[in-house]
Amino acid sequence: MTATRLPDQRAIIDRRKLAARIAALAEAGGREARPQIVETLREALDAGRAELARRLEAAPSAGHACANGHAFLIDQLVRVLFDHVTAHLYPAANRSSAERIAIMAVGGYGRAEMAPHSDVDIAFLTPQRSAPWCEQVIEAMLYLLWDLGLKVGHSSRSVDEATRLAREDLTIRTALLEARYIWGDEALYDEAARRFWAEVAHGTGRQFVREKLAERDARHRRMGDSRYVVEPNIKEGKGGLRDLQTLYWIGKYIHQVRSASELVDVGLFTSDEYRSFRRAERFLLAVRCHLHQITGRAEDRLTFDFQRQIAERMNFADRPGKSAVERFMQFYFLQANRVGSLTGVFLSHIDDQFAQKSQRSGFFAGFRARPREVKGYRVHGGRIAAPSDDWFRKDPVRLIELFQLAEAEQLEIHPQTMRQASRDSGLIDNDVRESPRANALFLELLAGRKDPEAVLRWMNEAGVMGRFVPDFGRVNAQMQFNMYHHYTVDEHTIRAIGLLSRIEKGELKQDHPRASRLIHKVSSRRVAYVAALLHDIAKGRGGDHSVLGAEVAQELCPRFGLSSAETDLVAWLVREHLLMSATAFKRDLTDPKTIEDFVAKVQGVERLRHLAILTAVDIRAVGPGVWNSWKGQLLGELFDTAQERLRLGHARHGRELRVAAKREEVAELLGERADLAHSVGMRFDDAYWIAEAPDIVALNLVHFDAAREAGHKLSIHCEYYEQRGATLVTVIAADHPGLFYRIAGGIHLAGANIIDARIHTTRSGWAVDNFLIQDPHGRPFREAAQLERIERSIEDALANRIALEPRLAQRPLPHHRSKAFDVDPRVVFDNKASNRFTVIEVNARDRSALLNRLARTLFEEGLVVHSAHITAYGERAVDTFYVTDVTGSKITSEARLARIEEALLEAGSDALQARLEEA
Repeated sequence: MTATRLPDQRAIIDRRKLAARIAALAEAGGREARPQIVETLREALDAGRAELARRLEAAPSAGHACANGHAFLIDQLVRVLFDHVTAHLYPAANRSSAERIAIMAVGGYGRAEMAPHSDVDIAFLTPQRSAPWCEQVIEAMLYLLWDLGLKVGHSSRSVDEATRLAREDLTIRTALLEARYIWGDEALYDEAARRFWAEVAHGTGRQFVREKLAERDARHRRMGDSRYVVEPNIKEGKGGLRDLQTLYWIGKYIHQVRSASELVDVGLFTSDEYRSFRRAERFLLAVRCHLHQITGRAEDRLTFDFQRQIAERMNFADRPGKSAVERFMQFYFLQANRVGSLTGVFLSHIDDQFAQKSQRSGFFAGFRARPREVKGYRVHGGRIAAPSDDWFRKDPVRLIELFQLAEAEQLEIHPQTMRQASRDSGLIDNDVRESPRANALFLELLAGRKDPEAVLRWMNEAGVMGRFVPDFGRVNAQMQFNMYHHYTVDEHTIRAIGLLSRIEKGELKQDHPRASRLIHKVSSRRVAYVAALLHDIAKGRGGDHSVLGAEVAQELCPRFGLSSAETDLVAWLVREHLLMSATAFKRDLTDPKTIEDFVAKVQGVERLRHLAILTAVDIRAVGPGVWNSWKGQLLGELFDTAQERLRLGHARHGRELRVAAKREEVAELLGERADLAHSVGMRFDDAYWIAEAPDIVALNLVHFDAAREAGHKLSIHCEYYEQRGATLVTVIAADHPGLFYRIAGGIHLAGANIIDARIHTTRSGWAVDNFLIQDPHGRPFREAAQLERIERSIEDALANRIALEPRLAQRPLPHHRSKAFDVDPRVVFDNKASNRFTVIEVNARDRSALLNRLARTLFEEGLVVHSAHITAYGERAVDTFYVTDVTGSKITSEARLARIEEALLEAGSDALQARLEEA
């Protein structure tokens, strides 16, 4: 867009010296010299790239210099090639007027923005079609470029044809818009440029802007429609290079600017905004160049496995609470955010310019609709605007008022006013932050009933949010370097608030029926919104963000205007916002001690309601696909059981009464086969009846009776379990040591993930094991062929027809980029979480073999697994086991616990995986 002057260009490539060598080879060997000529050109290309790589290493943020340098290198090679082909391969002493060629660079090459492995986009212009000499020259040049290993995008058109196609096709029009003369007949290029502006661009400005913005919106949707996705596409993603290029295209098309710097001259940017534009562009180009350098190919996805390497290359360092890669990505997102702000300002000016043209022409020339006034602001065309340039300087509290009014009145903010707000955000000092009026306005906005999510996002992008709530400013654009969180902390938080608003309006009843009811039962709705705002406020501080966040809440809530009771509730919710999910997903909800411990921490129904709501929006705001019906079911069970205990002060029934009540419920479900509840049910002990849900008990009893009737030694049944959003797998077999880990291995070899397992043995020695499974995307298996494959895999594993260990070691990681993360195994023992069992929690890298290896290790250590609960957090899995020794007792010996821990750490280690892969 704006070329950077390259120092010492001949160190990159010396065109005259190269041309002389090529000419000497051609004259000495004629056409037979082609291999030597190609080798000479390739050496020049490799030497130029090596020099540019050296310069990038020395100045790792010099994106413009690197991108311009690669374009310069290709320019010189193309010029040498053209001269060689026309002088030595197809010389024409007296060319006709039709035998002329102009060579243009288009695309990123045309803008002189080439990363090391970018495509070389070239357009050949000729006076007319089908001139044999032109075709020969173009073909010879292309073959030579391909021989150099360049990926060439090319077109060959006459001036008439190029003009006609540009009128019809937006892509061709954009290519011609940014075309740059390289070599050949310059008069022909000038003619094409003149006709483009006269015959293609003239009078079509609005149409071009409309089509380009539609193209941009479609691209954003395709790329995730957020500039805060943690694995962004630096070229096509929201806030990326393509957005900057779109601004340049629009500015050039409407005002015929020759470089991005001229956008200031035509009033589309201020000087500060242009410097910001260049800063963002320079950084994004540098990142792209590093990405191409690392991968050795054209790669634009800034995935986890490259983020750490580029952070190191660009000299980012670790700081307390934030790793180098997190600091690098935070800077990336700040630039992407700036690109978004610049886009809004730029398009606003374009709109205003078009509007002014309309007012000066047409039937309604001179007519202008009168704006209305709201609290001193001008409102026109659905936009709210500050009435003067010093509006916020006169009263900085208006910086908060602006966004509150936008939310309450459902108005967009005029981009010029957004520009003012961003510029004047520094006026927010301690006096403004402590102002009761400002805090009341902010709380109204936060808990707004229209669309607080969108307006809070605008407020954040303008820099006002971070100034008014400095603690929030600290997590602005902060990513979390793991595969579980899809968004930056600030974007996750704003999405959580948006989800809370939608739940309150009843828009998510189907997915969150319980939260949709509870939000209207809580005594203070603003507690829910403030808790959503503050739940992750202390991330990146180097300590427990829940505890530190509660301290922040104790300071901020009184400032916002919350009462002491509301402040205490928000602080408790922030401190315990992970309690409900950790209990539901990593503990056995049928164990009475689980509920006792949970209720002891919650202590009241109001806290429970708020915690259930916050947990739902927190999980769903992590990213698409993270919330599912299985998680909803577990959280719902925990809520209902805890609410009953809190209301009654104790469990409704004792153990015997609970078992009897469940027997009656199962008998009712069985209908005509109700007798099975007694005849088969008597084979199962009370622990089974307490642990399993009534519908699963009914299925188990029918299955067990049929298997015993048929005399089957092994019986496997799979079916889609709609209530849990999973597939239920029941295995009935003669109980024997190692049965559980073998079944787990068979299930994993079939491509399934186990999310819950309950292991039972009847009084007559038969194992009845229930597994809930999903596919790697968190979906249930339903197809008959899928269910048959799972059954066959379990049969093969139990019959020793397959070698489980090597086969599981060969299976790829569930997330192929998870090797980019350090996941050190960790084992936690808890003898207080259950009255009957020792609870063992293992954190390790998620892989298909993990549960099988851990279960086998527990078996080899002489432990009996009674239930297992599996949760995945991106690259990390947490497997929780409820175990006893063979006598049914807890494991309490320190020496034995240490031995078990050592064995489990080895089973979950990357080192073991590496050894098995090698074997």
